[in-house]
Amino acid sequence: MLNIYRRFWQVNWAEQWQYRANLMMYLLYWLVSPVVYLAVWITIANSQGSVNGLTANDFVTYYLTLLIIDQLTSEITIHILAYKIQDGTLSGDLLRPVHPILTGTLVYNLAFKALTFMVLIPVWVVLFFLFRPDYSAVTLGSVLLALPAVALAFATSFLMGATLTCVAFWTTRVYAINEFYYALVVLFSGQFVPLQLMPPIVQQIAQFLPFQLFRYVPIEIILNHLPPQVILRDYAVGLVWFVVALIAFNLVWREGVKRFSAVGA
Repeated sequence: MLNIYRRFWQVNWAEQWQYRANLMMYLLYWLVSPVVYLAVWITIANSQGSVNGLTANDFVTYYLTLLIIDQLTSEITIHILAYKIQDGTLSGDLLRPVHPILTGTLVYNLAFKALTFMVLIPVWVVLFFLFRPDYSAVTLGSVLLALPAVALAFATSFLMGATLTCVAFWTTRVYAINEFYYALVVLFSGQFVPLQLMPPIVQQIAQFLPFQLFRYVPIEIILNHLPPQVILRDYAVGLVWFVVALIAFNLVWREGVKRFSAVGA
């Protein structure tokens, strides 16, 4: 099985280098929003001294960390798989003796991350020297404690994205559904603004949803802002949602493949 994943990695890694313009567009997409949010909140914090207790440095460290965490936990499954379901080319993948999502699509996501991360790091370093954040609260222990959260966040995000993409077996409006899903992620994950600045009702709802694990929780663990009991609760919620996402994916995939048809399939 490792040889299969190794071969998929070689193929997908080579394929990523063929779409350099696409890489730059995705990178700009990931960079623009956090940098704009950062500039806005720094201006507000500097003019008022703080925003709900968050200083300008808090916003700098949060959004610069967000750039990395967002890259590590996000997934692009719908852009890889949905068109294959809709135009019937998935039939070729179904003939292979491996799962088309848990092998090819998964490795494509990882190869895409690796390449974009190589480009992101120099940009992040430039932003670091531009904004000069104070990361003195970050420790090696907080970073190591956040690593399982990042892995769990990506696994859950990938499974949820794959489940949503498989809705294409039933409808051509899967991209519209994905936009609604992405809006929920932005709202409840802390991508738009740190969750502590959101209305209390949004914060309470976010505690029981998987989305805060995608961005907010790993960031706050790294920055040493969460007490141990909250970290344990968030990990427990994340594990529950991972199991739910895994079960949902298996059900939707199995039923979707049953109704899949394509010319020549």
